[in-house]
Amino acid sequence: MIHFAKWKISLVLGLCLLGVAFAAPNFISAKQAAELPDWVPHKQISLGLDLRGGSYLLLEVKVSAVIRERLDSMVDTVRTTLRKARIPYTNLGVEGNGVVVTVKDPARAEDAYNLVRSLDQDMHATLGADGKIALMLSDAAVKKRSIAAVQQSIEIVRRRIDETGVREPTIQRQGDSRILVQLPGINDPGRIKRLLGKTAKMTFHLVDGSTSVAEAMAGHVPPGSRLLPMANEVGPDGKPVMILVKKRVMVSGDTLVDAQPTFDQRTGQPVVSFRFDALGAKRFGEVTTHNVKKPFAIVLDGKVISAPRIQEPILGGSGIITGGFTVQGAQDLALLLRAGALPAPLTILEERSVGPGLGADSIQAGKIASIVGLVFVVVFMVVAYGLFGIMADAALAVNVVLIMALLSLLQATLTLPGIAGIVLTMGMAVDANVLVFERIREEIRLGRTPISAIDAGYSRALSTIIDANVTTLIAALLLYQFGSGPIRGFAVTLAIGIVTSVFTAVMLTRLIVVTWFKRTRPGTLPL
Repeated sequence: MIHFAKWKISLVLGLCLLGVAFAAPNFISAKQAAELPDWVPHKQISLGLDLRGGSYLLLEVKVSAVIRERLDSMVDTVRTTLRKARIPYTNLGVEGNGVVVTVKDPARAEDAYNLVRSLDQDMHATLGADGKIALMLSDAAVKKRSIAAVQQSIEIVRRRIDETGVREPTIQRQGDSRILVQLPGINDPGRIKRLLGKTAKMTFHLVDGSTSVAEAMAGHVPPGSRLLPMANEVGPDGKPVMILVKKRVMVSGDTLVDAQPTFDQRTGQPVVSFRFDALGAKRFGEVTTHNVKKPFAIVLDGKVISAPRIQEPILGGSGIITGGFTVQGAQDLALLLRAGALPAPLTILEERSVGPGLGADSIQAGKIASIVGLVFVVVFMVVAYGLFGIMADAALAVNVVLIMALLSLLQATLTLPGIAGIVLTMGMAVDANVLVFERIREEIRLGRTPISAIDAGYSRALSTIIDANVTTLIAALLLYQFGSGPIRGFAVTLAIGIVTSVFTAVMLTRLIVVTWFKRTRPGTLPL
């Protein structure tokens, strides 16, 4: 244990120098760090919401809307299937977590049952004696769709927030249907809330001209159609102008590949240009080719943005959306369309803002706690172990530098609990040295020579040091795996601190002790 090969010495010193290089940007301003060349370490420690200030949002995904949408789609599918088979039916609709329909002719109930039961493998079909067919979603299918909706929502939320330029947001699932969003540096999340509050589900529908809007509003809505409000048109009574559109989606916004805010060359008004992928462009071209001179409604989140009349086939796969937008409105709509539609609406359950002043107070309190902890540890080691304690203190300083370097390199977020983890690590860092030094004392009392005592002290304490730190590292990994938010921050700094403290205690302190011993060759050890 007292022999160090040259490559080991080079490795230890090299790692320490790299630690100093990667930690150095934290001692200059963010502006100065950003101006450093790319080949120079320039990343600073990423501060969490509690240290940097920002906004906290807890969102809930309305998964019931996803189930309802699936059932509504199933209703349309059943209607189309039975009509094609010329099977008369009645009372088609959604009931609970299923779709029900009653076949008028009992003699054809079995035929209808055979047709609809294979429409969705996740739905269980039953046929009653009165010709009533029920297609019910199983609990497993409901759970599967709920999980998929939350995961997709997280991805869409991430895309939308990334588009706004917010740096290092934290977006993670919490519970079965909730999403935690932390936005460091954002003190007014108004725009983010507006962006997240929109589902941004865009679809294109044909306008139903078979019935007047007045008749439809009187309750005579044709099957397969629905009344929708215009987004930006208000009638003389102050209520939104209604328009009757067919439920069938002719083209879906899912096939959009790009959307950008721009200006209408004729009117100079802000508009949103969009472009479909190959499949969407083909579908869009077919629809516009077969419906020239008919109004075509652009629907966003259940409201008709505009319903222009198709003047000629649009075969290029691109177009513009007009709707009396402001510049900011056109930019936000383009952002939403690029990011994609949420599978279900989001509800804000909790909102908190942490001011930068509070974050600065937390940083100052953390600094004071760290310094006080460091001073106590340094003084104790010097008093208890003299020169060996000074060597351990030097290694402790290097340990702090290595923690800062790794946090900067990995861009792990430092939170207030994370500072607690660093303070805890300081005590643990010298714990290994205490084990070694006490072991050396015992070996000296047993009559060993100084060099033999040092060798035996490190050899026999090593297994205890490894065991103690591995068990703590396992605890840190479990905290990270099953914890969230600040708990993960604590786990990250604790795990990094364990790795660096083992390195500095087992390698760096030993190198310092051995180098001192070989240079001075003392007759007795100052322990």
